[in-house]
Parts: sequence; structure tokens; C-alpha cells
Amino acid sequence: MGALLNPSILSADFANLERDLGKIAGADYAHVDVMDYHFVPNLTIGLPVVERLVQVCPVPIDTHLMIEDPDRWAPGFAEAGAASVTFHAEAAQAPVRLARELRRLGARAGLAIRPATPVEPFLDLLDEIDMLLVMTVEPGFGGQSFIEGTLAKIRRARAAVDESGLDVWIQVDGGVSRTTIERIADAGANVFVAGSAVYGADDVAAEIDVLRGLADGAAHHH
Repeated sequence: MGALLNPSILSADFANLERDLGKIAGADYAHVDVMDYHFVPNLTIGLPVVERLVQVCPVPIDTHLMIEDPDRWAPGFAEAGAASVTFHAEAAQAPVRLARELRRLGARAGLAIRPATPVEPFLDLLDEIDMLLVMTVEPGFGGQSFIEGTLAKIRRARAAVDESGLDVWIQVDGGVSRTTIERIADAGANVFVAGSAVYGADDVAAEIDVLRGLADGAAHHH
């Protein structure tokens, strides 16, 4: 499977979300960050907006819930039609139960970890999830620079996924750009969230293709 590119609408124009979703029709998913002012020091959009974005988005919606109590709130996003629902390991009380509920509702279940959270405790749960999101900046704000120390974690996650034989995607979110995406792909990620790198480009559609091409090129070196 080739690299998947999921532009983050955190860098889109919130007054023109439908227009800016249209600009990423050539992407694989639209990455939608839900923040609650508790788990992260920012507040973005919630379920009513996501429900509406699902209806107008030209590509499937990949929700990233940076919220407290995802055990309670995450299933609603699957019910709203999000194709993928990712919750944070640091916030979930019963991650396996929640992942199973998301899958039951028809969504892909994603488990996210912050930059300082070790991946090892979750490698035994790989058969319960569809995606592991390794945050490569501290969650909360777009436009931050990539944390180099997360590359080793991505490599360990990729080795564990390959050893398991499971089709678990490894997503990276934070500081993904032309200058970082090849190293991230080489480390083993296959799903790339890019916000400011995509929406800050003069030609959004072309930038998506450039980034995906760079990731595919780096991945094929293996």
C-alpha cells in the first residue's frame, strides 16, 4: 500500500471549511482535530461540525480526538460517519473496549500517543486497533516543528507491526513537510498528516501529490 496523505483542516480557513475541504479532494482522508480545552490547551470543533463535514467532504474523515473521556465521547464520532476515529492512550480508561466499540460502529479505530508517551505498553494491543498515531509534536496547535526524537519510536512501532503480521497503519502528525516526510516514511510511517505544509502551499492539490510522492519514494528504499 502506498503512502496515505491526510491534510489537517486545523490549517484551513474555519469560515470556509467546505471550500477548503474541496481543495483536498485529491487527498486520502481529511484529518479533523477535535480539542476540548482540557486534554490540550486549545479548543477547535466538536461533534455537530464534524457531522456536517462528513456530509460535504469529498474524502473520508479521519478524526483525531484530543479530548478527555474519549470512552464517553468517541463513539458519537463513529456514529456521525467518521471513517476513522483516533483517541489518545493517555486519556482513555478502557482503550480496548473503546476500540472494539468504534469498530462495531463501522469506523477504523486509532490509538494516539503523545511525543513523550512510550509505545511499548500498547504493542500487545495491535490486533485491537487499525491505526497507531505517533504524535511528532505536542498536540494542541498546528505549525510546530517536528520532534526528531520521535523517529526512533516510529521505527520500533513499525518493527512491532511488521512482526505481528497485522495490517495496522502507522500515522504521524506534527511538523510533516517536504523537509521531514522522507525521514518519517523511511522510519516506517505510512499515513501522513500535514496541515500548514498543505494549506500554506500556493497550489494545495499539487502539494498533496508532491508530499505523497516523496513518502512513497522513501518507503520504496526498503
